[in-house]
Amino acid sequence: MIKIDRPTLADLPVLTSLARQSFLESHGHSAAAEDIGHYVNSKLTEAVFRFEMLDERNIFHWIHHEGRTAGYSKIILDCPSGYVAPQNVTKLERLYVLEEFHGLGIGLQLFEHNLQIAQNTKQAGMWLNSWTGNHRAIAFYQKMGFEVVGEADFKISERHSNPNYVMFLRLDD
Repeated sequence: MIKIDRPTLADLPVLTSLARQSFLESHGHSAAAEDIGHYVNSKLTEAVFRFEMLDERNIFHWIHHEGRTAGYSKIILDCPSGYVAPQNVTKLERLYVLEEFHGLGIGLQLFEHNLQIAQNTKQAGMWLNSWTGNHRAIAFYQKMGFEVVGEADFKISERHSNPNYVMFLRLDD
């Protein structure tokens, strides 16, 4: 059984733990341990999540499989990108599923949930950044219809950035 809902401020400890674990699973090998630790300890904290959740532009969801938290997402509506012309586009800032739930279609269901929100709010498209080394994610997004429209650096620490593809999915065709 799958359930998608929105975490609340009371859920911050669980959401933070989920975010840390899922980031380490997907990106933990992309830089030196010190750099990854810096990112996790500065960007994936309860204080940061509290700040983000209090901003009404940020929409978080998490997905549960058979009562267990399996992943989470964050979108930002009307978040323009310098890589695409439309201004009314959604940024898919995060879509993470824990490794133990890979292969169950959970990422697809969470993605489709966010896509439906973007479509219901008349967004012209959805864009995201994906680490060039995350071949599984890139293949998933391409299967969903995203195209690479540029490249950007994702800052992990003061001394390390990961190369990312900027990908775009047009919705207003």
